[in-house]
Amino acid sequence: MNQNFGIVVALISFAIIALASDRIGRLFTQIKLPMISGFLLVGILTGPFILGLISTEAIRHLSFLDDISLGFIAFAAGSELHLPELRSRLKSIKWVTTTNSLIIPAVGAVATFWLADLIPFMQPLSTNGRVAISLLAGAILVARSPSSAIAIVNELRARGPFTRTILGVIMVSDVVIIILFAIAVSTAHALINSSGLQFDFILLLLAELLVSFAIGYALGKFLHLVLALHIKRMLKTALILLAGYVVFLLATLFRQYSHVYLPFEFTIEPLLICMIGGFVVTNYSPYRTEFLRTLHDVGPPIYVIFFTLTGAAVRLDIFIQVWSVALIIFGVRLLAIFISSYLGGWLAGDPAQHNWLSWMTYVTQAGVALGLAREVNSEFPEWGAAFATMMISTIVLSQLLGPPLFKWAIQRVGEAHLQAPGQEFDGVRDAVIFGLEGQSVALARQLNANGWNAKIATRQPSKVEDVAATDVQFHVIPGLTVEAMHQLNLGHADAVVAMLSDDENYQIAEMVFERFGTKRVIVRLSQLESSDRFAQLGAIVVEPATAMVGLLDHFVRAPTATSLLLDREPNRHVADIQVTNPSVQGVPIRDLRLPLDVLIVSVTRDDVTLVSHGYTQIEIGDCVSVIGSSEGLEQVLRQLEA
Repeated sequence: MNQNFGIVVALISFAIIALASDRIGRLFTQIKLPMISGFLLVGILTGPFILGLISTEAIRHLSFLDDISLGFIAFAAGSELHLPELRSRLKSIKWVTTTNSLIIPAVGAVATFWLADLIPFMQPLSTNGRVAISLLAGAILVARSPSSAIAIVNELRARGPFTRTILGVIMVSDVVIIILFAIAVSTAHALINSSGLQFDFILLLLAELLVSFAIGYALGKFLHLVLALHIKRMLKTALILLAGYVVFLLATLFRQYSHVYLPFEFTIEPLLICMIGGFVVTNYSPYRTEFLRTLHDVGPPIYVIFFTLTGAAVRLDIFIQVWSVALIIFGVRLLAIFISSYLGGWLAGDPAQHNWLSWMTYVTQAGVALGLAREVNSEFPEWGAAFATMMISTIVLSQLLGPPLFKWAIQRVGEAHLQAPGQEFDGVRDAVIFGLEGQSVALARQLNANGWNAKIATRQPSKVEDVAATDVQFHVIPGLTVEAMHQLNLGHADAVVAMLSDDENYQIAEMVFERFGTKRVIVRLSQLESSDRFAQLGAIVVEPATAMVGLLDHFVRAPTATSLLLDREPNRHVADIQVTNPSVQGVPIRDLRLPLDVLIVSVTRDDVTLVSHGYTQIEIGDCVSVIGSSEGLEQVLRQLEA
């Protein structure tokens, strides 16, 4: 009972800290740092060694959150291994992974052996013991952090050959590191016991890997069944997260059962299993899109939880004791990563810029490396705790420095696709409509009648001659290029409407998102199934058939309100007004001198819509939705806009 109460208290306390961590992580993006760096910093500050808001006991109670998060992260890692996308980069992935797997452990092992006299727990050991520890350290130095990589790639909306190669190398390295570590452990046992290589252990290792692959394949089929169910998406998400957590429980049961009932300890690798499960769903099921959407939706809170907990678990007391040696090993690791990554890229024929920068993306370490360090602690109790301390210190340095380097490298090669800053309102409501047809002409006329400056962009000059509309502006553009968008003065547009094919509409929406930052992008789609990718760009999607059904439904349930919104009531109109007048900053709605025939319906602030009341205070940048007469709306417009 007391333990359950402790878990509840720890959960509530951590939930409050996680909310603060999320806000601070967002602030980090404003100073060009990754969000996860903010999460880690909050975890370190609130952990048991500084503020003590998250105690060591609380971290133990919340360990199940680590398992859930790691399961999700492994699913996400597997989902990034989409074979059609990776085939074009297989050569680069192969060479970089090979050079990393050979050079980093060799350089790391040599450096650790050379530093043995400076490492207290290695000083009394024999040469065999020092070599064993050096091999283990070298293997762990290969480990990467898929969670960090995926979090930064998602944050930057990064894509391109450089990003695909990086993700491919990181994901494949996770499989390689498990095999390397197992071989290093077997060799270390042989060296310490002064016996030959334990080939029975190698056979056991192969059996463990085969079982892990088999369970991973079965997990992928289970996820396929979950995604095929006709249930709410939230329930599907819960089942997917539960499946990942169960895999970690299963791995623990395997180990405990074999320890008690078998002459050897049989272990399965839960990260590998979940990664294979995600890989199977992504490549061998028709539900890849839904799986990716689910991972995308649940990703942000998972990253907040995982990295905040990781920061809280950092042993600052141990870090202080071994920081000098850890710093040297960290520097050696950076040098080995640079040499191996550059060499692998050069052998693969990658661009020189990619080869010079790719090492920055391989610095991060987290869950896998921490787990391997703890594994050494249990395998070699005589010096395992001290070894784990030294390696964790190196991992902490890698995780603190790695994300900013990763983010800078992606931005330097030009594969980050962030939203451009929006333009200030210039006093004129401009709208650009792509596509010339009857509906676009009618829309332009209606916008012009309501005080907008609407123009239609088309690539078909012959169509312009066929349209008898002297009251509409037409602009012929050569193509959907950035130059053409600048010719349309898109940087000053308050709204963009795309009425072309779905692929062309996406090209427009993405270009507007990345280059111009226009907040209001409306897209007419022919296939509603592709709406998710538009939603990620903040676009408003209209699918004609669904929109018509929804409109009829609203006319049935609320005909008067629907008529008002559609401007079908005489002298009653709806408008969104951007607040730019400093004199109304902080003024409650009840104190505004509004015309009697005007009503403020809602206030949108920071992408959150507030149902307004008399005490709602107006702030600069608010988007105020107003309904009333034409004359009344004009008065409100003059009052709220500078």
